[in-house]
Amino acid sequence: MAEHVYLLTICLPLLAIVVIAAMRHFSAIQQAKLRFAHEEAYRVIAEKAVAAHTEAAASLASMDATLSELKSRVSAIEKILKEVE
Repeated sequence: MAEHVYLLTICLPLLAIVVIAAMRHFSAIQQAKLRFAHEEAYRVIAEKAVAAHTEAAASLASMDATLSELKSRVSAIEKILKEVE
């Protein structure tokens, strides 16, 4: 009977140490997966922001060209109106 108690008192703390180490390892793996998921989400957001910025820049360039054309037309109309006066 004393042998069973002796083995139990040795095995239970060792088992507890192994279980705790396994839980810490599993926790570290889960944290790494979550970190990677967050980084991937930020990467996707950054790519969308770059695409939106590029689209906005193209739209702004188009508006700038249209505004320049309108300025030249208004200038031509003002010139004609001054000649008529």
